[in-house]
Amino acid sequence: MTARNYRFAMITLTLALLVTLPAWVGNPYYVNIASQILFWAICALSLNVLVGYAGLVSLGHAGLFAMAGYAAGLMLAAGHGHALAILMALIVTLASTAVFAVLALRATGIGFLMITLAIGQIIWGIAYRWASLTNGDNGINVSTRPAPFGLSLASADGFYYATLVVFLATVATMIVFVRSPFGASLRGTRDQERRMNMLGYNVWLIRFLAILFSGLWTGIAGLLFVYYNQFISPQVAALQTSAEILLMVISGGTGTLLGPVVGAGIVVIMKNVVSAYIERWNLVLGVIFVVIITFMPEGLVPGTARLWRYGWHRLKSRRLAVREKAESAAS
Repeated sequence: MTARNYRFAMITLTLALLVTLPAWVGNPYYVNIASQILFWAICALSLNVLVGYAGLVSLGHAGLFAMAGYAAGLMLAAGHGHALAILMALIVTLASTAVFAVLALRATGIGFLMITLAIGQIIWGIAYRWASLTNGDNGINVSTRPAPFGLSLASADGFYYATLVVFLATVATMIVFVRSPFGASLRGTRDQERRMNMLGYNVWLIRFLAILFSGLWTGIAGLLFVYYNQFISPQVAALQTSAEILLMVISGGTGTLLGPVVGAGIVVIMKNVVSAYIERWNLVLGVIFVVIITFMPEGLVPGTARLWRYGWHRLKSRRLAVREKAESAAS
């Protein structure tokens, strides 16, 4: 089997498993866990655009994530419909992301990290302290879920399939983005910023548009989050949430499409499944992260691929040596 056929078979098998997941899982609790993995994977993929392809590490994405949820929650609380609430949430998120980008792009490297951290903390402070608007620590309840094309999202299966459709659209969009000339120019700004400037590329504008693209998908993930939980509070915008999203990207593998998805799966399963059996689950998560960084500094997915290639080449070399030895003995 060629590498292309093998990849096609793996994609087909993965799609079949995802589409039939509610049937073979059976338990609504685990279907809900799968929904959480998918919308957190969307958020991690959006952050990966900056971390993996632009070389810009952000610790403020939880603020954009929460911004969409708050905008939708406030619109619904004011009596507007789901369509208008979703539209306004995305507009507010894009506008906030534009301000976020203008401020954050005044620096790169550790400076960019610190500015995004500060912006994230400002959004958290507004959500926590502006109680007349956000209801403070009590948060905002969302009483109903939308029913797109007649599909009820009230059940675990219905919400899972809606999230799966959005997730697949995200992955398809990310593939197009990464393989496009714009994706190549974004990677160029990451690797050779000065050379890109000398070649006539507007590095600032390329990064600005990449942050807008990332913010849009972060907002979509935030909408799925608020409709899943039917509640949003300042905790969503906290630094811990930003750190967890970044952990998903780094542990899975930056600059890959599969890595953030695997990272999201690890964090969500640790928080929702392992925590039921191990009280110090965050300690276990920390140990896993340290092990990954120690033995696979490029991330779990690229590291596993590297070990697989190493093992395969070793096996081929050994077979070749055994064959040559046998031919030598025969002659």
